[in-house]
Amino acid sequence: MKFALASTLFATAAAFAPVQNANVNSALNAFANGYVGNEGPEPMPFAPGGTSVDFDPCGFAERAPEWVPWFREAELKHGRAAMLATVGFVVPEFVRVPGDMFSFEAVPKVIDAHDALSDNLAQLFMWISLVEACTFPALANMNNYDRAPGDYSFDPMGLYPTDPEAAKKMQLAELKNGRLAMIAIGGMVAGASITGNGFPYLP
Repeated sequence: MKFALASTLFATAAAFAPVQNANVNSALNAFANGYVGNEGPEPMPFAPGGTSVDFDPCGFAERAPEWVPWFREAELKHGRAAMLATVGFVVPEFVRVPGDMFSFEAVPKVIDAHDALSDNLAQLFMWISLVEACTFPALANMNNYDRAPGDYSFDPMGLYPTDPEAAKKMQLAELKNGRLAMIAIGGMVAGASITGNGFPYLP
């Protein structure tokens, strides 16, 4: 038991440690290791160049290049979770899973589920923790293998394109939708909490 606990703690620490691999700095001299997402040119009035090209106001990519893969991994993971969360927040406003505890009478608004179904949060936390723990080895060895950030080789429907340009386009679409979803779910939760109303969470 002690060995298992120590192994888990070691894996957790290793997953968040900066990877000391020369390939991180030397593989690509492009901005942020050449990852998609910096092409722009969406206008940004307060950005140094006036657009979103190479937008990094805090200089994370320059100050911590060895962490750039981890930054992208975290961004993709949070973006994917946010995309699922936005769907999971809106759909129950119209359709519910079977069960009296999930009915519109028991939980009139989705935002109320946090308090009304508090016992279910433990199970939710368990599944999230399990998925997160499964990514530790991949994250810890990201730069020791031929694996791009966010790539878990999970494509059961074979949707990922084999053409490099098409693949780059899909990566950019996922990244932008994830970024939008992270902002959206924050706004939706804030709107629902402040107004007390359901979708579209306006006064």
